[in-house]
Amino acid sequence: MTMSGSYDIRLVLLSVFIAVMASYTAFSLAVRIAGTTGKARFLWLSGGACAMGIGIWSMHFIGMLAFSLPVPITYNTGITFLSLMIAISVSGFALYIVSGRNLGLFRLLAGSSLMGLGVASMHYTGMQAMNMSMKIRYDPVLFASSIVIAIVASIVALRIVFSLNQATNGNLQKKKILSAVVMGIAITGMHYTGMAAARFPSDMNGVGTEPIDTTWLAGTIGLATFMILTITLILSLVDSHLASRTAGLVRSLKAANERLHYLALHDGLTKLPNRTLLEDRVEQAIRHANMASGSFPLIFLDLDRFKRVNDSMGHHAGDKLLRDVAACLSEPLKPDDTVSRIGGDEFVIVLHDPGDPRKVHEIVQRLRDCLSRAFTINDQPVIISASFGISMYPNDGTTFRALLVNADSAMYHAKSKGPNNIEFFSAAMNANANLRIEMENELRRALENDEFVLHYQPKVTIRTGCIESVEALVRWEHPVRGLLLPHDFIPLAEDTGLIVPLGAWVIQQACREARQWQNAGLPRFRVAVNISAVQFLQKDLSDVIMGVLRETGLDPDCLDLEITESLLMHDPEGAMKTLSRIRSNGVHVSIDDFGTGYSSLAYLKQFPLDKLKIDRSFIAEIDKNPNDAAIVRTIITLGHSLNLQVIAEGVETTDQFTILKDLDCDAYQGFYMTRPLPSDQLAELLKNDLKGCR
Repeated sequence: MTMSGSYDIRLVLLSVFIAVMASYTAFSLAVRIAGTTGKARFLWLSGGACAMGIGIWSMHFIGMLAFSLPVPITYNTGITFLSLMIAISVSGFALYIVSGRNLGLFRLLAGSSLMGLGVASMHYTGMQAMNMSMKIRYDPVLFASSIVIAIVASIVALRIVFSLNQATNGNLQKKKILSAVVMGIAITGMHYTGMAAARFPSDMNGVGTEPIDTTWLAGTIGLATFMILTITLILSLVDSHLASRTAGLVRSLKAANERLHYLALHDGLTKLPNRTLLEDRVEQAIRHANMASGSFPLIFLDLDRFKRVNDSMGHHAGDKLLRDVAACLSEPLKPDDTVSRIGGDEFVIVLHDPGDPRKVHEIVQRLRDCLSRAFTINDQPVIISASFGISMYPNDGTTFRALLVNADSAMYHAKSKGPNNIEFFSAAMNANANLRIEMENELRRALENDEFVLHYQPKVTIRTGCIESVEALVRWEHPVRGLLLPHDFIPLAEDTGLIVPLGAWVIQQACREARQWQNAGLPRFRVAVNISAVQFLQKDLSDVIMGVLRETGLDPDCLDLEITESLLMHDPEGAMKTLSRIRSNGVHVSIDDFGTGYSSLAYLKQFPLDKLKIDRSFIAEIDKNPNDAAIVRTIITLGHSLNLQVIAEGVETTDQFTILKDLDCDAYQGFYMTRPLPSDQLAELLKNDLKGCR
């Protein structure tokens, strides 16, 4: 006969809770171990094995304490400790299995079988620790069932934990809790199946002096185990959080490095490759061409009239146009081709393959046609063009620098023929490039050697025919090339920044010579000086001008500054402040080349101005083209309505003069009166004019 025992339901529930808690901790530790390497992995594996083993062992031991027999029961300390070691070993083995990268079917079945046998061994070793006078017998069917349950539970546990290691979605926590409940029930199911398999003979006596308070002992063990598992779980979560933050910082740093790397290789405005990346792409193309014994083109293009758009509509409009141009250039090209912006309105294109100049020319024509369409900027159509220069590898250069320089030379040659031209590089073009460099050096020396002079063109009042003021025009007395006109060197001065010191010299010299005329007894004629955009943007322009007037002794009323309308529209608010400071000191201000730019009448009426100068392009055919005459009439009417004096530039014929007089224009300047004259010749003209007009 056998004895039948009973269970303390409180301890049974405690054992289930400990099993679930141990499973959840095991799952968390498995995820943590899978994410570490080296020494940290070994430490987490060792600590996890101890915590998980204690949890499983505690569940089994509390489950045994929940079972009571009619006889007192004690436990052998050595065997009980052995069962704990088995639990820790089994836990370590399980964590090692699931923390690997792969869990194939063979590895899963073999590992689960060993783990299940280990758990069963831990359970029955714990049962053997019960001090009994006779051996416990087991029901073969239930005994085998408990081992099968242990192996099946191990299969489920290993598979669940491994799947959790690979999970990355936001439902990981819910899956972990659900899996822990399932696993906890499976572990307790194995335990209580094993307990049900035990047969205790009715004549069996427990060995011990006093009955043990199992409730107190189980509660103590459960609390201690709960604390161990909780501390382990907290440490795992804290470490996981720190690791997650570290990983986040690493990702942020990686993203920042990638962003910096991108910015270092791309143009900030158009997002196209910059010069650095372009050079790398060209070197790749050179290697590819060498391996295939082929060639490729490098295309250098510069936008025509971009400066006018930038000055007249503002930098924001210019930036928008550059972005649209970048998109336009990229559209007809292949993915292997490279479009790069290397500065300002200059772009470089490297075609990956075409070595046939005819194909290259066809592609460039498509690019030119694309750029020739109207772009919409600030709700206004803007039409531009471009000049293209092409160099071919290896005929026109075998390095990036050589190809770029030669394509640049070809582009300048194309631009010299007018807008929208395409030119392939030829050796003769190097002479032009060298001439440009030589001219720049000579321009610098000219400033140092005082090689510039001023010529003056009178402005004549139409009603009286008397000279009312003069305009200073700079000339370069080149020691070899002779007298050079502004169009021969002013563009180069603007490109190189030398326009600033040159412009300052012009103001100084014009004021000095005007004062000399007055000292010679001539009337107080006003002298006009052109101000470049670069000069106008100087914050201390007003102070510079007043300094020159004080130094030369010229009255501010005798100085007239001429600026273009596009320059005013570049920054209307800033221009208003600058002009107000200049006008407050008594200096006059005129708008030069009126009608050729883009201006807002709302702003124009607010500027402190004195004169409008009609651009010579409207005067040239005023006697032949009714449209030009209508435009001139409108400008004169506009100027008078704003209380401004209107002056016509480029008047050369009697017919032009007569029409302007009929249109009530105030004054004119041009060859009809005289060509620009040196200072001494102008002084003689002023003396003669004085006799007839004063």
